[in-house]
Amino acid sequence: MIETPLPTAAGAAVAQVRPGAALAFLATSTLIAGEDAAAYDDLSTRMSRMLTPSDILEQIWVRDVVDLTWETLRLRRLKAQFLTATAHEGLALVLGPLLGAKTSDQVAPRWAARDAQALVQVDAVLAAAGLDMDAARARTFALKIDTVERIERMAAGAHYRRSDVLREIERHRASFATTLRRAVAEVEDAALTDVAAAASVPAPAREPTT
Repeated sequence: MIETPLPTAAGAAVAQVRPGAALAFLATSTLIAGEDAAAYDDLSTRMSRMLTPSDILEQIWVRDVVDLTWETLRLRRLKAQFLTATAHEGLALVLGPLLGAKTSDQVAPRWAARDAQALVQVDAVLAAAGLDMDAARARTFALKIDTVERIERMAAGAHYRRSDVLREIERHRASFATTLRRAVAEVEDAALTDVAAAASVPAPAREPTT
């Protein structure tokens, strides 16, 4: 498991990195203005504690995991904000057959601006038609499907890249463990050979006593 620290042995010890400080020497954070730096730092600390980077390569990989996780969350958040910001466009399409194109184009922006009268009017018109805001959301989603798909592909790409980094960490640790086991085995074999050689040397003959 990734959470398991690398084995250590005399002559092959690996210095463990203090969680939360492992990534301090790397590039500055990739936050966009307005993003929550405290949330990013918390994610970085949690990832470092879970993955326990043990050398410079793992510190770099953990930073990649942090940034790719943050990017995935960012894209999901941006998709939701994008659909919210354009909801009035879908609403105008829904209201068009109910109020007429001209009136719906006037009401929808007022609804987006949270005008009290427009909010009441939209709810009443939708209810009278047996609809609710899900209809507007669905029309918005269909209207913006190309952009939504691009955002989702970007999020999926970040997710897959993160999986690749985690596999690199696993391979790195497996390779180190194999090398360490081989080195220990060679040392043990050499020690056994020395013991066997010492045991095979005949004891010196005793001088006859007079």
